[in-house]
Amino acid sequence: MIPDRPGELVLTESRTMRAQTAGRVDVLDKVKALALLPDGVHADIPSVASYFEVDVDAIESVIRRNRDELADNGLRVLRGEEYRAFVSVNLTDANPKARSLTVLSRRAILNVGQLLTESEVARRVRTYLLEVEEAAAPEARSEAAEGVVLAEARMRVLKAAEGIVDAAWLETKARLVAAKALGEEPETSPQDTPLYVPDFLKSKGLKRKDIESVQSWFGRRAAALYEERHGSKPGKRQTDLPNGSIRETYAWTRRDLPVFEETWARFYADRYPSQGQLGGAA
Repeated sequence: MIPDRPGELVLTESRTMRAQTAGRVDVLDKVKALALLPDGVHADIPSVASYFEVDVDAIESVIRRNRDELADNGLRVLRGEEYRAFVSVNLTDANPKARSLTVLSRRAILNVGQLLTESEVARRVRTYLLEVEEAAAPEARSEAAEGVVLAEARMRVLKAAEGIVDAAWLETKARLVAAKALGEEPETSPQDTPLYVPDFLKSKGLKRKDIESVQSWFGRRAAALYEERHGSKPGKRQTDLPNGSIRETYAWTRRDLPVFEETWARFYADRYPSQGQLGGAA
């Protein structure tokens, strides 16, 4: 899922930017009233889920994927005597069989809002954070925010193509664009990385002239093979051409590498002896 506002990807994908805005806990109450436990400092997972208007499972999923970062921002798991002392004051109706409790500080709750993509409330939190960042004087803005200008421009183009191109490919491409602009490693599965026909052909030792001659028919043959296997054609994406026009092509990822290899073996291996293996192509 891609956030509605292109710039929101800056927060969901960049830990640098999340850290830059992590202190703005005042945003939480400006977006919606936040109910804390009686200690006035922490909330438990059900309370956080209620604030963001999502299921508890959604919050637990964010915690599993980002536990170290959230712990740095105030997520704690209470156990033993600390747990018993805390619940006796703050959760008198706690499950008597429970032996631990996960609590989040305001900073950790804001961190959840920076990461949670399934919540309209979280989206509003991110929008508010970005507006605060944009309103700051140029000298007060983070270096990461300045590096996002390119990512946002590319995201607007990609967002405009949503519904036309393959959604999974679009999301992964957007994540890669944002990460590159921020100088960070993208939080994506290597198997979801976009795969391009010219890069694959180059890995097989073809020169530029041969690639330009082969790539169109290679893509068609690969698509036909894909349809044989899956009963449908691959998803689509849009490609910017050097002359400024846009061409629609197939949205391949590295998951489709076996299709590429079989296409190569069937139609091209005899004509072009392989001289390389696909490594960092994307």
